[in-house]
Amino acid sequence: MTLGYAFKRIDRHGKPRYTACYEDLKGKITSAGTFSSKKEADRAWQRAEAEVGKGRDLNLKRGRQTFKKYVEETWLPNHEVEPTTMQSYHYSIYKHVMPEFGAMRMMDILPEHVRAWIRQMKRNGVSAATIRYNKVVLSAIFTTALNDQVTYIHPCKGVRTPTVPEKPLEIISPEQFDDLYHASRTPTPNSWSRPPSRPACAGANSPNSAAAT
Repeated sequence: MTLGYAFKRIDRHGKPRYTACYEDLKGKITSAGTFSSKKEADRAWQRAEAEVGKGRDLNLKRGRQTFKKYVEETWLPNHEVEPTTMQSYHYSIYKHVMPEFGAMRMMDILPEHVRAWIRQMKRNGVSAATIRYNKVVLSAIFTTALNDQVTYIHPCKGVRTPTVPEKPLEIISPEQFDDLYHASRTPTPNSWSRPPSRPACAGANSPNSAAAT
């Protein structure tokens, strides 16, 4: 029996907002987040109901913590990687990720926000390779959050990043190949062989030389 629904309200700007409501394991009507469209809210409470059906219950109190709090107090201290990788994570998080998502609640971050973030980085001239790496870091954070039931969706799933151009191979001409080949065959001073030793004069310093005189 489905008990979830989307509750509509008008915010202070006069725009409609929809709260996804579902019944938790204790039979209490609980919020699964508030969204700008009824369609998103319906998806949210349906996902939450599905989790309840599996015997899992989202800890919405944890979901209401900010992204900054979760990353700094839970994810970073418990993420086991090489020191150089962690240093790279720190740079990506505080340079590109935290300014966008730090103040948002974990449960409120959706794919639309990730797409908007990627578009903004692209407009700001961030390279495609850096954008892709930043998304990899954000995705790793939400994979852990999803497994820990801090959030009920993975906002990076299905979100694409700009294509990273491959470095073209440089094809040399036959003339350039000949030059390289002949250069590799030209002996260098270090490769020159020593001239053969000069044989000693016949009889010089030999035992018989003294007898001959």
